[in-house]
This record gives sequence, structure tokens and C-alpha cells, in this order.
Amino acid sequence: MHYNIHNNMIKALDSFGKYLLLMYRVFARPERFRRYFVQYVREMFQLGFKSIAIVLLISVFIGAVITIQIKLNIESPWMPKWTVGYVTREILILEFSSSIMCLILAGKVGSNIASELGTMRVTQQIDALEIMGVNSASYLILPKIAALITVIPALVIFSFSAGVFGAYCVSWFTDTIVTSHLQLGMQYWFQEWYVWCAIIKSVFFAFIISSVSAYFGYTVEGGSIAVGKASTNAVVSCSALILFADLILTKILMG
Repeated sequence: MHYNIHNNMIKALDSFGKYLLLMYRVFARPERFRRYFVQYVREMFQLGFKSIAIVLLISVFIGAVITIQIKLNIESPWMPKWTVGYVTREILILEFSSSIMCLILAGKVGSNIASELGTMRVTQQIDALEIMGVNSASYLILPKIAALITVIPALVIFSFSAGVFGAYCVSWFTDTIVTSHLQLGMQYWFQEWYVWCAIIKSVFFAFIISSVSAYFGYTVEGGSIAVGKASTNAVVSCSALILFADLILTKILMG
């Protein structure tokens, strides 16, 4: 038992060291900014804009469900009518749109990055870039990191807006809550800093998703089975790191 724990710790430290070395190569000075910019725009579309549909779908329904659950479970004659709207807004800003949505994107975007780079590794495309004298780590990974850091904060704001829309749909199409009460709660004691907290956290989460997923894909050894395993490991690792980072960042930003 003790031997297994010791062995796992060594493997974790070894992986962390390889990750740091890879990031050192990734953030080397780009050789041709124009080519990197083209890749950056491509990755923004591939990883970010193609995720808008799933963000919209999930956020609208979650916003609606949160509103119904809050209405049914915590509202009482002793509480103000605007409580449902207020609590719904706070949940959407502070946790769902900033953290839970990034966990969902880790599953979609993270597996995409890991499988793409893993496939390039096993088909020797990365080796071909190295032979041509290209810093493959920087060329392939840096645009992905920059693209996600740019796009995910925008997706977080979009997710919050879609969640609010879902909450209003509940008041428009059902008799669960009066629209005026929901609107009053949404506007009550709004703190702009909470939105900035969500954006700051999403930047860190975007870096975790892009860099960790890229590490697992870039360092694949083996065939197609290894690519699938790397994709799974990337999603699991990103999810765990996002939850840990969420705890730390929430304490720092709101403590």
C-alpha cells in the first residue's frame, strides 16, 4: 500500500515536471506572428464558437430549473417576493456560469484538444514539424491557449445571459413566478465585482483546460488506444484541477 502511494507520487511529480518543461517550450518567442495569428483565429472558431450551441442549450434549461427549484423549496410567506430572482442570479453568476460551465467545456473542448494532438503524435505529424525546425509545442499549443483564454470568458457571460433568459421563460410561460417579482430580484443589490470574479476565474479555468489537455495529447505514446486514454485522462485531470482552482480562487477573490 505504502509502495503504491509512493509510486503514484513519483509519477505525479514526473508528469508535473514534464508539464512545466512543455509549457516552457510553448511560451517561447513565436517565430512568425502572422502564422500564429492565423492559427489563433482558427482555434477561436474551432474551440470557442462551435461551443456556443451547447452553452446556450444547457444554460437556458439550467436557469429555468434553478428558478423552479428555488421557488418550490425556499420561498415562504416570511420571505420577500424577489428572493427567487435574487438567489437565481447569484447562483448563475458565482458558480454555474463560471465554474460548472467550464467543467462542461472541459469535457467537450479538453477531449477535442487531447485527441487532436494525440492523433498528430501517433501519425508522426508532430515529428515532421520538428524535423522541419518548427517549435511544434509552441506552434500547436500556444494558439489553443490564447484562443480559449479569449473565448471562454465571453462564453461565461453568454451563459449567464442565457440562464437569465431561461429564468424569465419560466415566468412568461408558466405561473410559477410573477415576472415583476423575478425582475426585482434580478436587479436587487447587484454587485459588479461578482461578474469580474466569474471572468477572472474563467481565465484560469481556460488556461487549465487548454494547457493540461494539450499536455496529455502532445505526450501520447502508443497507438489509437493511447489517444483515447489520453483524452479521458485530460478530461478527468482538467475537472479535478478546475474544482481545486475554484476553491482557491473563490477564497482569494471573495474571502
